[in-house]
Amino acid sequence: MPLPDRAASDGFRRCLAGLLELCRVHLPDRTAEAGEHEEDQRIVLRGALGYRYSDYLDLPEPFFGALVRAAVHDPDPSLNRQFVEPLRRAFGVRRTQEALLEVLTTGTNPERAGAARAWYWATLERLDDVQDRWNRAALREFLANDDLDVRRCVLPGLTLDPAHHPAELHPLVAEAVHLARTHPDDYLRHRVELQVADPED
Repeated sequence: MPLPDRAASDGFRRCLAGLLELCRVHLPDRTAEAGEHEEDQRIVLRGALGYRYSDYLDLPEPFFGALVRAAVHDPDPSLNRQFVEPLRRAFGVRRTQEALLEVLTTGTNPERAGAARAWYWATLERLDDVQDRWNRAALREFLANDDLDVRRCVLPGLTLDPAHHPAELHPLVAEAVHLARTHPDDYLRHRVELQVADPED
């Protein structure tokens, strides 16, 4: 069962416009003209940022925040990779993961959900210390935040095996499993069964 579809927000459109402007200023030779349609802008950005052919550049500092915002605001959990990949290549895995963790813990609910969607692509190279911090923060976010989109986006990346958490968090893991299994949302109930093999006690 896929995540429910979500429409692009005005915030995401502003992110695309801001990235296109940065590309026109810093990467004019790689930046074609883009129309007003989102898909046209995505295509231009794929080429300019190197995603289309994996020819990533060392990008100047203004791109860091712009790419984080685009990755977080992109409503598509597959297409957001076109922003995460150049972010990782230009600014490093650790800085990328730290930025998404910061958004998960301090952002608005739509931003927290977006950080969880982008996390998958940011962790193709695993950093155990950051992953452990993400696991703790995501577990607490899933339990404490009753925003449905946040919960839907956090759950697929949530580690629900108690063995991967310190002993003091085991009760929270059990609580998260119970919450998902008894939640009125079909997606959460379906998704948790893919992640937890044993029946609930």
